[in-house]
Amino acid sequence: MMERVTELSKQLTTIPISQLEELHTSGAGFDILRYLALPDLLGDEAPTLLYYMGKNLARKFDINSIDDITHIFETLGIGKMELVKEKKREKTFHLLSDSVVLRLKSPIAADFRLEAGFLAEAIQMIEGIECECTEEINRRIHQIQFTVFYTN
Repeated sequence: MMERVTELSKQLTTIPISQLEELHTSGAGFDILRYLALPDLLGDEAPTLLYYMGKNLARKFDINSIDDITHIFETLGIGKMELVKEKKREKTFHLLSDSVVLRLKSPIAADFRLEAGFLAEAIQMIEGIECECTEEINRRIHQIQFTVFYTN
């Protein structure tokens, strides 16, 4: 199964969202790489580089709607992404899930810069307008709020 996904990633410039189910695995290994190995490797620039890695990762998918974004986040085990507010120049999303709760309660310093970059680029792909995204962690209710701003 993974051989097929590897072949697909070499052949395609984007990954069809329907192929995500073939990639789904337990998230513990990902969390170790994401929160321990990458920050060590990237050093002081980790938050910025993770944000741009997220933007680059979004470009690998064929994203056409908010539903595509929510499907990707849920399938990859990141959490349940929900659009909660929409204004003329910004959109606000909440990320909730058991995995978010566990990441926030763990001794590992969890951040969500990769997810913010992914969301900024995904909305930019859908809307055709340049975007940036900020994230706010609410540890009390174990929720991450992302605000996507249109920069044009």
